[in-house]
Amino acid sequence: MVNRNRDIQLKFRVTEEEKKFIELKMKEANMSNREAYLRKTAIDGTIIVSNFEETKKLIFELNKIGTNINQIARLANTNDEISKDDINELKEMVKQIWQLQRSGLLEKHFI
Repeated sequence: MVNRNRDIQLKFRVTEEEKKFIELKMKEANMSNREAYLRKTAIDGTIIVSNFEETKKLIFELNKIGTNINQIARLANTNDEISKDDINELKEMVKQIWQLQRSGLLEKHFI
């Protein structure tokens, strides 16, 4: 009889593609013992949880800013002049983008 410290067995099923992927990841990790690899991955692995609602809000705001910038650029190209109000609006939009970047939202969602 084999004396084992680990006496609880866990089982799960995978597809053929998942099995091949696990074997590839094992090879990349230079591990040949599947049980040790799966245990290490399950205990030390990280699962990334994304909040897509915040990402959607950020994308919506960036799209609005982009639309406004395009409208101002179109106006400048057709009339060859742009008003001080348009310039101030553009500056405000750029300021909003910088504020998003400084708050870390751009890195958090896109990098």
